[in-house]
Amino acid sequence: MATPPPLGYPRLSPYLNYEDTGAMLGWLARAFGLVERESQRGPDGKVVHAEMQLEEAVVMMGSPGGDYQNPLRLGQVTQSLYIYVDDLDAHYQRARAAGAETIEEPATQAYGDRRYGVRDPEGHHWYFATRVHTDASGE
Repeated sequence: MATPPPLGYPRLSPYLNYEDTGAMLGWLARAFGLVERESQRGPDGKVVHAEMQLEEAVVMMGSPGGDYQNPLRLGQVTQSLYIYVDDLDAHYQRARAAGAETIEEPATQAYGDRRYGVRDPEGHHWYFATRVHTDASGE
């Protein structure tokens, strides 16, 4: 019989690979307000697995080592995340102050979200949104 996810974990948790997960922990906290839940280090002292949280969302991450190349090195987007926040414009200013590269300025979308997009230092795309209306009519 199947059991639900462990307490404190949503049913879906994206897992990002980074060349330097340890360096990204501090950057993601400064830029996006994510809070480190845990990190595990390998024999060499480098972070091999970590978990960060924003409200009920959990993002897992790790360093696969070997010949792994992040999206920045590959020169292509390999995925993107979409996260709801309470104050989009303040969140955007925080991300920019931390050095996030803008790929999409804050704008209201026809489907009802105001969102922006940025690229982190290793090339992953992050989109943040606030719901501003429920349908294309603006209501």
